[in-house]
Amino acid sequence: MFPDIEQVSNLIRQVAEAEIVPRFRSLGKDDTWEKQPGSVVTVADQAAERELTTGLEALLPGSTVVGEEAVADNSELLHRINGDVPVWIVDPVDGTRNFAAGKTDFGVIVALVMDGRTRAGWIYRPIEKTIATAVAGEGAWVDGARVSVADTAPIGHMTGSLGARLRRNKIFSDRFRGVTDTKCCAVDYLSIITGKIHFAYYRNLMPWDHAAGQLMHREAGGFSACLDGAEYHPGKRSEGGMLLTPVSGDWDMIAADIPDALAAST
Repeated sequence: MFPDIEQVSNLIRQVAEAEIVPRFRSLGKDDTWEKQPGSVVTVADQAAERELTTGLEALLPGSTVVGEEAVADNSELLHRINGDVPVWIVDPVDGTRNFAAGKTDFGVIVALVMDGRTRAGWIYRPIEKTIATAVAGEGAWVDGARVSVADTAPIGHMTGSLGARLRRNKIFSDRFRGVTDTKCCAVDYLSIITGKIHFAYYRNLMPWDHAAGQLMHREAGGFSACLDGAEYHPGKRSEGGMLLTPVSGDWDMIAADIPDALAAST
């Protein structure tokens, strides 16, 4: 049994409208805290994940949920991703620090994993009311229109998303026409699957950040792999992070210099 894509989209919209949007720029002093040093959480994250968990499990009986906030309390839940039952992977508010600061660069990310592989994904930006969806083998879509990644280009014409360490390494980052860091995977993935940027590199591969977006990127025609050359899987660890590019040749060219660039930035 496979869930109805639009029913999942509607659930995400409804939860965002009920639990996230009303709290945007309206958080009280006790509504935000650090679940661990440097990692912000808000009451909106917790409320949205709770409602999404209930709703998603109802849409697909027998499924289970691995949510970012639940894993913060019990890391053993991550083992469900490689189990035998369908798993929803949920980031209730991706870009929480932006959300808490009143910035619009945040979103909701949901992925459906079966047999260890991502089968469907959703990314929703509540303020813009933009939703991206993908089903394995059926393309990537934003607000009902099929999308595709940017065409390959000379490296000096490329734009992309890099974390702080690689942006600080000017020898590496100045090779590109422009690099950004929105601190929100939901925003980055919408940019890369619609061709607004050419590439993105991520060192930290938590499944709620990347399962949906990596599927969308592939379905939009892009090429991605972990830096160790392995294919990305949401339930497996990889070495060196993941790079997403328009084609494999771009990946080869950029990936070759990332380890040295990171080492030089420490």
